[in-house]
Amino acid sequence: MLGDGQYAVPQGKLPVIVTYLEMHARAATKDAALPAGLTFRQVTPTLAWYRDVFSRVGSQDWLWYGRLKLSDAELQAILDDPQVHFYTLTKDGRDEALLELDFRESGACELAYFGLTSALIGTGAGRYLMDRAIDLAWLQDIKRFHVHTCTIDSPQALGFYVRSGFTPYKREVEIDDDPRSIGLLPETHGARTPII
Repeated sequence: MLGDGQYAVPQGKLPVIVTYLEMHARAATKDAALPAGLTFRQVTPTLAWYRDVFSRVGSQDWLWYGRLKLSDAELQAILDDPQVHFYTLTKDGRDEALLELDFRESGACELAYFGLTSALIGTGAGRYLMDRAIDLAWLQDIKRFHVHTCTIDSPQALGFYVRSGFTPYKREVEIDDDPRSIGLLPETHGARTPII
């Protein structure tokens, strides 16, 4: 176990602080209305659909890259799993959100991915989508709904999850290859996080 202090991070690596949150009973939802011009729907995703929405929601600004590390076969296995459910918000014929609920752990649901493209940020769509996530998770026979976020995600994410009824219970420091240094993402992505 490391003590207090500062630690050198090698070049090409990306340190992030990960906060884990959970709820053990259904949180009250805000009854947010679906913003005008949007449609909420469940998706049976293809690889192309998933990679497109995942990248537009999380990779340009926030450096989401976990699913980019998976081979097509590994990702397809998740997409085909009946215990993993996918939803989106559609605007003008284009899908602009990702809600992924993972029920593969008995008695639990992980909010695996949750986010909006820039086309929906600030419209109230995030609150609507979170209300649906809470409703859909607790329709199943679960005792725990959990999520994690980190310092390369939107700075608003942690506060939003807490306001939605999740309680933080653990924090970790994770060091991984910077996805831009290994070619998973262009160097222009994640401008608020410099490449070292």
